[in-house]
Amino acid sequence: MANDTRAADGARGRRRTTVLGTALGGCALVAAATVPAAARPAGPGHELDYVSLGDSYTSGPLIPQQVNAECGRSDHNYPSLLASWRGTKSFEDVSCAGATTNEMWQAQGGNPAQLDALDRNDDLVTVQIGGNDVGFGSIISTCARLGVQDPAGNPCERSYKAGGYDQLALAVLRTAPKIDQVLRAVHRRAPHARVLLVGYPDLLPDDGVGCFPAVPFAAKDFSYLRDTEKRLNLMLRAVAAWNRVEYVDTYGPTVGHDMCKSPADRWIEPLRPAAPAAPAHPNALGEDAMARAVLDRLDHGRGRG
Repeated sequence: MANDTRAADGARGRRRTTVLGTALGGCALVAAATVPAAARPAGPGHELDYVSLGDSYTSGPLIPQQVNAECGRSDHNYPSLLASWRGTKSFEDVSCAGATTNEMWQAQGGNPAQLDALDRNDDLVTVQIGGNDVGFGSIISTCARLGVQDPAGNPCERSYKAGGYDQLALAVLRTAPKIDQVLRAVHRRAPHARVLLVGYPDLLPDDGVGCFPAVPFAAKDFSYLRDTEKRLNLMLRAVAAWNRVEYVDTYGPTVGHDMCKSPADRWIEPLRPAAPAAPAHPNALGEDAMARAVLDRLDHGRGRG
């Protein structure tokens, strides 16, 4: 079923791109999408059929214990913690490191297309995707390389704006219709499920103050990269609202625990991790924090933006 409805989705998605872009640019959104079928209860006391979709921020690379080496999937990532805390009738985690929105429809090595894990009996679906579409990995490597050359300046920002526009802001906008397409596909395949779109945690100091050379970005690039992540999360929140999907803020709950903090206080590891985790990714404490944010939304979040 990899291409059964994607072509039709693409045509409808292209017609909606201008509307989404306008809404995101104005930081306002009118939720006009078709309302999905009524979701089954997913609150306390109900055993869930739960499926987790996502990228490496979901899968938890290098966090013990790894249960799928190819996808860097940990049994202590936030979906696994959530399933353990809440109790599930069934639980399937198909998140995979390196996944983009394309991997929702196509296999990633031995990991099948992630959307294929869904069916009409699912009660809960969490989705965390988009960072690799924007280019998290290449952004980090580019900014680290440029930061060493001009540690007091903003070489990364200058590079991404050299063409007269902000390439990263454009990448976020171009990712919006892809997220929209994913969420509509989730609704079709799991029409009774409660769907939560999970944002990305706070990677860099929220106050914009850097920590070169521990994190080798130039001093004035920290605020630019912070704002880029916030722009990504704002886009995810907006597209979630467009699709009548609940958005889970993991940025707010992780402020003060970014990769510049001391090993005792950080939940995101720097480019040279001290705890078992991938560089610039949540460690076990970060996955725990995201799990708690999802649980809070699951228990108390209906009706919140």
